[in-house]
Amino acid sequence: MNKVTHSKSSALGKLFKNLFKNYKVHMIFVLLGIVLSVAGSVGNILMTENVVSEIEDILKTVAAGGQADFSSLFEFIGIIGAVFAISVIGAFMYTRLMAIVTQSFLADTRKAMFNKMQSLPIRFFDTNKTGDIMSVYTNDVDALRQMLSQSLPQLVLSAIMLFAALIIMLLYSLWLSIIIIACAVVMVLISKHIAGKSVKYFIRQQDSLGKVNGYIEESLQGQKVIKVFVHERESEKAFDGVNDELFHSAEKANKYSNILMPILANVGNLTYVIIAIIGAVFILSDVTNISLRGNMGAFSVSVVGMFLQLAMMFSRQVGMVSQQVNSIAMGIAGAQRIFTLIDEEPEKDNGYVMLVNARYDENGQLTESDTRTGLWAWKHYHKATDTTTFKKLEGDIYIEHMDFGYTPEKLVLKDISLYAKPGQKVAFVGATGAGKTTITNLINRFYDIDDGKIRYDGININKIKKPDLRRSLGMVLQDTNLFTGTIMENIRYGKLDATDEECIKASKIANAYDFITRLPDGFNTMLESDGANLSQGQRQLLSIARAAVADAPVMILDEATSSIDTHTEKLVQDGMDKLMEGRTVFVIAHRLSTVRNSDVIMVLDHGSIIERGTHEQLIAKKGTYYQLYTGAFELE
Repeated sequence: MNKVTHSKSSALGKLFKNLFKNYKVHMIFVLLGIVLSVAGSVGNILMTENVVSEIEDILKTVAAGGQADFSSLFEFIGIIGAVFAISVIGAFMYTRLMAIVTQSFLADTRKAMFNKMQSLPIRFFDTNKTGDIMSVYTNDVDALRQMLSQSLPQLVLSAIMLFAALIIMLLYSLWLSIIIIACAVVMVLISKHIAGKSVKYFIRQQDSLGKVNGYIEESLQGQKVIKVFVHERESEKAFDGVNDELFHSAEKANKYSNILMPILANVGNLTYVIIAIIGAVFILSDVTNISLRGNMGAFSVSVVGMFLQLAMMFSRQVGMVSQQVNSIAMGIAGAQRIFTLIDEEPEKDNGYVMLVNARYDENGQLTESDTRTGLWAWKHYHKATDTTTFKKLEGDIYIEHMDFGYTPEKLVLKDISLYAKPGQKVAFVGATGAGKTTITNLINRFYDIDDGKIRYDGININKIKKPDLRRSLGMVLQDTNLFTGTIMENIRYGKLDATDEECIKASKIANAYDFITRLPDGFNTMLESDGANLSQGQRQLLSIARAAVADAPVMILDEATSSIDTHTEKLVQDGMDKLMEGRTVFVIAHRLSTVRNSDVIMVLDHGSIIERGTHEQLIAKKGTYYQLYTGAFELE
């Protein structure tokens, strides 16, 4: 997504920073729980050695004809029970708290991603596939969940347990410790080789999964097109391609992952056997046991028995660490993509001119109002003179020598100059790709121009805050988007504080009122799946009603009637004429009949205005517009 991506180390560092910053107390108790769990496990091993040693002493006493004393033995068994209870409490504490931390962190992360997405420029969504973005919300977040809730705590637990076991081993026997460490090194080398390959393919699997999800989403949205053009078999073949890519990555990832644990388990069993054999030899040969504490005397059954337990624990923990490598790697890769999205550069807005409610004071001067008046003004602060002026919002648009390209290498608009006085209707006609929609996108500042000027009521639009600029513009797009909710809520999307009466009035202007009232629940009809239960024409009418309720002084109609039949178009056109009264209107249309009454018509070709004038003037010129209108050639 972003050209600047996080490295694995930076992503992991940022992850830990956020965890300990926002959940400091929770993480402290998580670590405490892990330490208690480790202490319980290690303590049981140590106490087992004491139990075995006590049993040895009792047997020697009985063999010598003495009286057996079981009090110490029962004491040790009681301590083992207490230590076990501590281990259980510690395990419950850290697993419970880690579950809370994980879900809270993921909720905050999803919120941060969504909030950042709202601040991103249109360019981001034009250059990134929806499936890839959705994959971050689903696959990458799930990989992060797996790592935080299971793999990371297990890794910390295993690391502490290995360290504790190593210290204990060195304190009880250097010879047996060397054997266990040597076997552990073999396990690490095996893990490094096999797990390295597994990690590589698990990361590929994650990327392939994003491609599959993206293709499925694209196919679901385009099912009608697929069926219309009988493209089912070709779609299946294309899906097989991305699915096979996912299969091969997943198959290799799981192949290496699945063979790792049996190999490590067998090395662990081999370690157990070696310790048992060598320990027996040491006991029978009265070999002196040396540890960090010095000479421990001859080897005993209790020491060897303890080392057998330590060997199994050591091997098991090395295996656990190796097993979590894949999950950790996938989680880190997911964190990279998540933080890359969160750190995307937001849409820049250096504007400072604001749109405010206005009124005229007793002197007839325009000033700001605290309440809605129906009168709007641009609040313009002049830093040079430290003064603030108010300019009535009228809808005067002036474009001067404008150049623009989506990429620096290719201009799509060249030296565009035009104006629209308040209340004028300006129409753009031309072939697909001529630059009609691009002009309206630039007026909205979805993109910034490369050269030239766009002035709105005499103010450079670069000086106007983007939200205020867009609030002053009503827009009806060719592609309608309806949201889950009632019809009333979808119309109110144009102005969130609109009353029911205002929404109903807007529906009448758009001539949507009749079909809405015929629905079973009327304005309370619930829409789902982008209004799939409505016709395309009905969806477009709701889009027009949404623009009508916004009541903006400037309207942009991008093929507003493209999805409406001829009969409905006449009704909508009458409503649009009412809507456009007193407003500056920009119309993009393929149907030239809808722009005949425009004050000026601009004919565009390859990013340049080649003709301009009224319908009558352009017909009289008998140029491109005349040929389009008479059908000599058609718009592409």
